[in-house]
Amino acid sequence: MDSKFWLITAILLVCIPMVKAQQEKIHRIGYLSVRDPAVESSRAAAIRSALRELGYIEGQNIAFEYRYGEGKRERFAEIAADLVRLNVDVIIVAGGDAMVRAAMNATKIIPIIMSGGGADPVTTGAIQSLSSPGGNVTGLTNLTGELGGKRLELSKKSFPL
Repeated sequence: MDSKFWLITAILLVCIPMVKAQQEKIHRIGYLSVRDPAVESSRAAAIRSALRELGYIEGQNIAFEYRYGEGKRERFAEIAADLVRLNVDVIIVAGGDAMVRAAMNATKIIPIIMSGGGADPVTTGAIQSLSSPGGNVTGLTNLTGELGGKRLELSKKSFPL
Protein backbone atom coordinates (compact mmCIF):
# COMPACT_ATOMS: atom_id res chain seq x y z
CA MET A 1 0.00 0.00 0.00
CA ASP A 2 1.27 3.45 -0.79
CA SER A 3 1.64 6.51 1.39
CA LYS A 4 -1.53 8.12 -0.02
CA PHE A 5 -3.56 5.23 1.43
CA TRP A 6 -2.06 5.74 4.88
CA LEU A 7 -2.51 9.50 4.69
CA ILE A 8 -6.19 9.19 3.74
CA THR A 9 -6.64 6.63 6.52
CA ALA A 10 -5.15 9.05 9.08
CA ILE A 11 -7.38 11.88 7.85
CA LEU A 12 -10.46 9.71 8.05
CA LEU A 13 -9.65 8.51 11.56
CA VAL A 14 -9.68 12.12 12.65
CA CYS A 15 -12.57 13.37 10.48
CA ILE A 16 -15.16 10.55 10.57
CA PRO A 17 -16.09 11.01 14.24
CA MET A 18 -16.51 14.74 13.64
CA VAL A 19 -18.70 14.19 10.58
CA LYS A 20 -20.87 11.63 12.36
CA ALA A 21 -21.25 13.87 15.40
CA GLN A 22 -22.56 16.81 13.41
CA GLN A 23 -23.69 15.86 9.90
CA GLU A 24 -24.83 19.38 9.08
CA LYS A 25 -21.51 21.05 9.94
CA ILE A 26 -18.93 21.54 7.22
CA HIS A 27 -15.63 20.48 8.75
CA ARG A 28 -12.59 22.47 7.78
CA ILE A 29 -9.30 20.81 6.95
CA GLY A 30 -6.22 23.00 7.16
CA TYR A 31 -3.53 22.10 4.63
CA LEU A 32 -0.02 23.36 5.38
CA SER A 33 2.69 22.90 2.79
CA VAL A 34 6.35 23.83 2.74
CA ARG A 35 6.08 24.27 -1.03
CA ASP A 36 3.93 26.37 -3.37
CA PRO A 37 0.46 25.60 -4.82
CA ALA A 38 1.78 24.45 -8.20
CA VAL A 39 4.11 21.85 -6.69
CA GLU A 40 1.49 20.64 -4.20
CA SER A 41 -1.43 20.49 -6.62
CA SER A 42 -1.16 16.77 -7.39
CA ARG A 43 -0.92 15.74 -3.71
CA ALA A 44 -3.84 18.00 -2.73
CA ALA A 45 -5.88 16.72 -5.68
CA ALA A 46 -5.21 13.10 -4.68
CA ILE A 47 -6.41 13.78 -1.14
CA ARG A 48 -9.57 15.53 -2.37
CA SER A 49 -10.24 12.72 -4.85
CA ALA A 50 -9.84 9.94 -2.29
CA LEU A 51 -12.09 11.74 0.18
CA ARG A 52 -14.68 12.37 -2.57
CA GLU A 53 -14.75 8.63 -3.34
CA LEU A 54 -15.66 8.08 0.31
CA GLY A 55 -18.47 10.64 0.24
CA TYR A 56 -16.58 13.63 1.62
CA ILE A 57 -17.20 16.39 -0.88
CA GLU A 58 -15.56 19.77 -0.73
CA GLY A 59 -18.19 22.44 -0.19
CA GLN A 60 -20.79 19.96 1.06
CA ASN A 61 -19.38 18.29 4.16
CA ILE A 62 -15.71 19.38 4.17
CA ALA A 63 -13.79 22.50 3.24
CA PHE A 64 -10.07 22.99 2.79
CA GLU A 65 -8.03 25.97 3.91
CA TYR A 66 -4.72 25.90 2.03
CA ARG A 67 -1.59 27.69 3.24
CA TYR A 68 1.78 27.49 1.50
CA GLY A 69 5.22 28.32 2.88
CA GLU A 70 6.73 28.57 -0.60
CA GLY A 71 10.04 27.35 0.80
CA LYS A 72 10.39 30.33 3.16
CA ARG A 73 10.95 29.06 6.73
CA GLU A 74 10.18 32.50 8.15
CA ARG A 75 6.56 32.10 6.94
CA PHE A 76 5.88 28.71 8.57
CA ALA A 77 4.84 30.01 12.00
CA GLU A 78 2.65 32.71 10.48
CA ILE A 79 0.70 30.40 8.18
CA ALA A 80 0.30 27.71 10.87
CA ALA A 81 -1.05 30.34 13.26
CA ASP A 82 -3.41 31.53 10.53
CA LEU A 83 -5.02 28.07 10.32
CA VAL A 84 -5.38 27.97 14.10
CA ARG A 85 -7.09 31.40 14.03
CA LEU A 86 -9.49 29.99 11.44
CA ASN A 87 -10.29 27.21 13.93
CA VAL A 88 -9.87 24.36 11.45
CA ASP A 89 -10.82 20.89 12.68
CA VAL A 90 -7.58 19.19 11.59
CA ILE A 91 -4.27 20.29 10.08
CA ILE A 92 -2.52 18.24 7.40
CA VAL A 93 1.18 19.09 7.20
CA ALA A 94 2.65 18.31 3.79
CA GLY A 95 6.35 17.89 4.32
CA GLY A 96 9.11 18.56 6.72
CA ASP A 97 10.00 18.79 10.36
CA ALA A 98 10.07 22.60 10.40
CA MET A 99 6.46 22.84 9.23
CA VAL A 100 5.33 20.16 11.70
CA ARG A 101 7.08 22.10 14.48
CA ALA A 102 5.37 25.35 13.36
CA ALA A 103 1.97 23.63 13.56
CA MET A 104 2.82 22.13 16.97
CA ASN A 105 3.84 25.55 18.27
CA ALA A 106 0.59 27.05 16.97
CA THR A 107 -1.75 24.54 18.66
CA LYS A 108 -1.80 21.82 21.28
CA ILE A 109 -5.47 21.02 20.62
CA ILE A 110 -6.15 20.74 16.88
CA PRO A 111 -5.09 17.32 15.51
CA ILE A 112 -2.02 17.53 13.25
CA ILE A 113 -1.42 14.90 10.57
CA MET A 114 2.11 14.61 9.16
CA SER A 115 2.16 13.48 5.54
CA GLY A 116 5.57 12.27 4.46
CA GLY A 117 8.82 14.13 4.57
CA GLY A 118 10.77 14.70 7.72
CA ALA A 119 12.98 12.69 9.97
CA ASP A 120 12.27 10.43 12.91
CA PRO A 121 9.30 12.09 14.66
CA VAL A 122 10.47 10.78 18.06
CA THR A 123 13.93 12.32 17.65
CA THR A 124 12.47 15.63 16.47
CA GLY A 125 10.02 15.70 19.39
CA ALA A 126 6.88 15.58 17.26
CA ILE A 127 5.69 12.45 19.11
CA GLN A 128 6.62 10.62 22.33
CA SER A 129 7.07 7.18 20.75
CA LEU A 130 6.04 5.25 17.64
CA SER A 131 3.74 2.98 19.63
CA SER A 132 2.17 5.76 21.69
CA PRO A 133 2.53 9.16 20.00
CA GLY A 134 0.74 11.20 22.68
CA GLY A 135 -0.20 14.80 22.05
CA ASN A 136 -2.03 15.95 18.95
CA VAL A 137 0.38 14.77 16.21
CA THR A 138 0.05 11.62 14.10
CA GLY A 139 0.63 10.56 10.50
CA LEU A 140 3.56 9.58 8.31
CA THR A 141 7.16 10.57 7.75
CA ASN A 142 9.88 9.12 5.57
CA LEU A 143 11.22 7.20 8.56
CA THR A 144 12.07 3.84 7.07
CA GLY A 145 14.90 2.17 8.98
CA GLU A 146 13.20 1.80 12.34
CA LEU A 147 9.81 1.05 10.84
CA GLY A 148 11.11 -1.68 8.53
CA GLY A 149 10.98 -4.27 11.31
CA LYS A 150 7.52 -3.17 12.39
CA ARG A 151 6.24 -3.36 8.81
CA LEU A 152 7.65 -6.87 8.48
CA GLU A 153 6.03 -7.86 11.78
CA LEU A 154 2.64 -6.51 10.64
CA SER A 155 2.99 -8.27 7.28
CA LYS A 156 3.69 -11.59 8.99
CA LYS A 157 0.64 -11.16 11.22
CA SER A 158 -1.53 -10.17 8.26
CA PHE A 159 -0.35 -12.94 5.95
CA PRO A 160 0.85 -15.92 8.04
CA LEU A 161 2.61 -18.72 6.16
